[in-house]
Amino acid sequence: MTDFKGHCHCGKTEWTAKLEKDQQAHILCHCNTCKELSGSTFTLNQIIPTKALKITKGDDLGKYTYKGDSGKSVYCYYCKNCTSHVYHLQEALGEDKIVLRTGLLKEGIKNFQPGAEIFGKDRLSWEKEVAQTFEVMPPS
Repeated sequence: MTDFKGHCHCGKTEWTAKLEKDQQAHILCHCNTCKELSGSTFTLNQIIPTKALKITKGDDLGKYTYKGDSGKSVYCYYCKNCTSHVYHLQEALGEDKIVLRTGLLKEGIKNFQPGAEIFGKDRLSWEKEVAQTFEVMPPS
């Protein structure tokens, strides 16, 4: 297990995430919600245990909720100043797992490779597949 440091765009929120070796990769999410939140074609994420994330600065995160494709709630946590999304808690995954934005990890953005792609059904037609792709979420 290795510690990775992350921060939001403005620097008012910082965190440390403990990732196992097999978690040191990006899960590219092509869902339409991620496209709307990021203004891009996908987001960079990893599913980790809730206890593996520690907010070290600016722990007063904003929060909002929406219904995911599963029909269950997704809770999004973000820096209140710059609105960078730190992580999401999806009821469909259970309360002991979160979806961490690995693109905001200092070493993650430079060194992690794509490990999987999810919501391939929503991938734009001109995007190339770069990792094993699941139409929605991988089987649990």
